Amino acid sequence: MDLFFNREASQLLFNRRVLAQAADPSLPLLERLRFLCIFSSNLDEFFEIRVSNLAEQLRRHDTRAPVRLVEGEGYRALLATCQDLVAAQYALYNEVLLPALAAEGISLVHHSDRSPEQRAWVRDYFFREVKPLLTPIGLDPSHPFPQIANKSLNFAVELGGTDAFGRVTVVSIVRAPRVLPRIIALPPELSRGRHAFVLLSSVIRSHISDIFGGREVVGYSQFRVTRDSDLAVDENEVRNLRHALSGELSQRQFGHAVRLEVGAQCPEHLAEFLLREFGLPADTLFRVDGPVNLVRLREMVDRVDRPDLRYPGFVARRQGGAAWPTDPFAVLGRGDVLLHHPFDSFQTVIDFIACAAADPAVVAIKQTIYRTSNDSALMEALILAAQRGKEVTVVVELKARFDEEANINWAERLEAVGAQVVYGVVGLKTHAKMALVVRREGAALAYYAHLGTGNYHPVTTRLYTDFGLLTANAELCLEVSELFLHLTSMVKLKPLRLLWVAPFTLHKRVLAAIAREAQVAKDGKPARIIAKMNALLDESVIKALYAAAQAGVVVDLIVRGACALRPGVPGLSENIRVRSIVGRFLEHSRIYCFRNDGEQDVWLASADWMGRNLFGRIEAAFPVLDRKLKKRVIDEGLKPYLADNTNAWALTADGDYKRLKSSRGKRFCAQEALLAAIPEGSAEKR
Repeated sequence: MDLFFNREASQLLFNRRVLAQAADPSLPLLERLRFLCIFSSNLDEFFEIRVSNLAEQLRRHDTRAPVRLVEGEGYRALLATCQDLVAAQYALYNEVLLPALAAEGISLVHHSDRSPEQRAWVRDYFFREVKPLLTPIGLDPSHPFPQIANKSLNFAVELGGTDAFGRVTVVSIVRAPRVLPRIIALPPELSRGRHAFVLLSSVIRSHISDIFGGREVVGYSQFRVTRDSDLAVDENEVRNLRHALSGELSQRQFGHAVRLEVGAQCPEHLAEFLLREFGLPADTLFRVDGPVNLVRLREMVDRVDRPDLRYPGFVARRQGGAAWPTDPFAVLGRGDVLLHHPFDSFQTVIDFIACAAADPAVVAIKQTIYRTSNDSALMEALILAAQRGKEVTVVVELKARFDEEANINWAERLEAVGAQVVYGVVGLKTHAKMALVVRREGAALAYYAHLGTGNYHPVTTRLYTDFGLLTANAELCLEVSELFLHLTSMVKLKPLRLLWVAPFTLHKRVLAAIAREAQVAKDGKPARIIAKMNALLDESVIKALYAAAQAGVVVDLIVRGACALRPGVPGLSENIRVRSIVGRFLEHSRIYCFRNDGEQDVWLASADWMGRNLFGRIEAAFPVLDRKLKKRVIDEGLKPYLADNTNAWALTADGDYKRLKSSRGKRFCAQEALLAAIPEGSAEKR
């Protein structure tokens, strides 16, 4: 028996759990459609990053591949699993969700279902808005197969007869312009009191013959190719990482092809032609019964005004009290402030930085940025602080996957106003979430810090669960200052007592805490570990957990995504339980809790227990020192999730996940309970 589950297979199982949310009839209908879109987006990224990585290993005959690739068998098995998932996705889309939406007056109107008036409107839209932007490419020696961008919508059209020059050109490629919306609302007067939409792909398909006047359209199909989207920049070989990445971003759209999606009715010879053009094997071809990019249906979800078909809104708490927005430093002088997003408003963090930017007594602000939004009040506050003459230092991670361009733009704006911008450590991503404010108070400098498990991203803080700690604890703040000094000057990091920092001490501190718990169990005392994270893959940590379980430690793990640990195996891991929570909010918190002979040590962290986090990134885990706040982390971040019998899935010893069901009608949902605990009358409507 293998001690570890395969990462990629486990990741696909997570995506299956997301698809199960889309299939759940107890959820609001538009939210089910959103989960279907999330499934598609997740699978896109799986191909862009994980599958492309495995395909590259096969091309290089790399025997060190993390998947047991025996002549590609593991790779082909993953593709077969993806085929099954996609078939289930489109069956759910066509047989369940579309009819349910239609029953609620929300419809994607296909050509065959359009009234004469609707057809006339679509025809006018095509000739007015679409056709002028189309540039069909008839393939011949002087018109080679065009560059096809990653995940773009295209059509392959097989033509009969001869072209304008009397030559036989069999295939033409039509690229759908990216400037056009993929979801188009029909005018109210043609919608019959419904929310009626048409797809751009349907508009083009309905008028494909109008693109090729005088030629017979023999066959056609929409298609989409997915490409390797991992950026490859050798940081040791470039003088300016920002400039090097800017050049690479333009090429991301044209990496190696890894997947081809075509319509279900695509002629076989046309599909084979496309496979040859992209250099892909047959098992990377996905025939889909519907749009080749279901992610685009998010536009429809967002545009339909039906609150009754969505999750109910809620009002996030404001922590810190009435004095916080104007004087957070006085509040922190009285004690730490703990934030649990999205139940607590992220505005509290924005207020902290904005107040620091405006306060004449603040002399310096330092912050890490891994992901943020294009429109960020927090980043604007940092720019304002620099304009007001404060020392502003921002560690911007330029290699935050799929957010590189936004981060480069912010880096340029910050540098333009005199902020010091650094890009972290060569070879390591800066993933730690922290901010430091230095304030002159009398004759001395006072330090205030924010540390978190999630990004400084005002949008995802409404969708992800994360913890943040605002503190004036002198020792903890000084250690944050030391870590910033290390990131900017590259000096050797001093030994730290409170912060566990990857790649230096985090891994060995985690192993030591697990071993200490095992020793407590060997001494005959109660011993327990509860940990929550996005993924658990590091084999050395898993082996330590196996050893602790064998020593008698009770281990509860809440792992949202990929988990390589095999629980419930007699003699190995019968004391370990693993569950995954998939619900309204993306579970993103990282919490490590060790009973430690009754001390209940609680750490919040930016790091999952994965090799990339423990050895390939700058990460920070920080302790919750205040006993009341420590209890709150346990009561809000761990206990409800261990009691959840609605959104919880239990990992079995054979690698499958079983959905937990309520017994005797006692239904409990952790996220719903946390929402219900928010008192009336605070911050922002969601």
